[in-house]
Amino acid sequence: MSDRAPQPVERQLPTDEARDLISLVRDIAQREIAPRAAEEEDAGHFPREVFNLLSDSGLLGLPYDSEYGGGDQPYEVYLQVLEELAAARLTVGLGVSVHTLSCYALAAYGTKQQQVEHLPAMLGGGLLGAYCLSEPASGSDAASLRTKAVREGDHWMISGTKAWITHGGIADFYTVMARTGEDGSRGISAFLVPGDAEGLSGAMPEKKMGMKGSPTAQVHFDGVHVSDDRRIGEEGQGFAIALSALDSGRLGIAACAIGLAQSALDEAIAYATERRQFGHPISDFQGLRFMLADMATQIEAGRALYLAAARLRDAGRPFARQAAMAKLHCTDTAMKVTTDAVQILGGYGYTADFPVERYMREAKVLQIVEGTNQIQRMVIARHLAGPESR
Repeated sequence: MSDRAPQPVERQLPTDEARDLISLVRDIAQREIAPRAAEEEDAGHFPREVFNLLSDSGLLGLPYDSEYGGGDQPYEVYLQVLEELAAARLTVGLGVSVHTLSCYALAAYGTKQQQVEHLPAMLGGGLLGAYCLSEPASGSDAASLRTKAVREGDHWMISGTKAWITHGGIADFYTVMARTGEDGSRGISAFLVPGDAEGLSGAMPEKKMGMKGSPTAQVHFDGVHVSDDRRIGEEGQGFAIALSALDSGRLGIAACAIGLAQSALDEAIAYATERRQFGHPISDFQGLRFMLADMATQIEAGRALYLAAARLRDAGRPFARQAAMAKLHCTDTAMKVTTDAVQILGGYGYTADFPVERYMREAKVLQIVEGTNQIQRMVIARHLAGPESR
């Protein structure tokens, strides 16, 4: 790994408070996250202590209302915090994004009583959340989910299995989409399920190509009883809630992707300016200089794209198309930039002595989670040309 320190990203932030916030995040990232990232990822260690620190620092509820323990920050600022965290370690950045996603349903669709009762602990009480939509047989076709919630008086009994759940088995609460009515999207409702509910269990974490420190597991619901006051929104509204949450969540994935890509570019620049061949730093060679220029350009374009979508969201304007574009472009960029970083480092890039091989393995999953990039293209095309003819 190079000793050359990367230059901080130049950010256009709307307030002095936001600038102070980014400074705090960079300090935490440099002191508490980045130094142990490679070792802990290799060991498959989930840094719960880091999430406790982030909660204590007010960083787990940034885009939500301060009345309930949130940070009152616009998405434009929150996403740049995510980018900084992901640049230090993707497990942390993505974990904060997933936690924020898991709080969305209650914050956006919950009753005042539900929000007062649950949100303060979720946003600033040291809890960690998970979002449960996908199942073993329903991923991209999420409306075909089979997990059922059957009403029994003032309670619901939830049975089924969710799959590919980030923080599965270790989360303190789960936002769960379950079928309460007819087949299809209109028969799904949303529930807030405690992580210690009787009958809820996590399977062994998946053995993954990358992000080994972030547990991804199936979550089993074996007759889990949940009171009706933990149902979020109206019966049958769950799928609409899930899609609305994913619009915002995809911006989180986009920001994480740019953070990861930025780290790969920083490492490539540091190596290229220090490595000498034929009597010159390899950064003198035009072919390599063009690679670095293209990498930097795509990163800047991705950052601008996710921030433009965030500003639409902050203004209360539709942003679903732009969120899909940001997720698509930024995650494809992360895959390309990390692959190019490995190439620039040559044989060293293929070894665990340098972080770019880990970055490349981690980048791949970002093209898959929260809607594959093929699904993003479908979403974008529907906004442009309308639904497909069947």
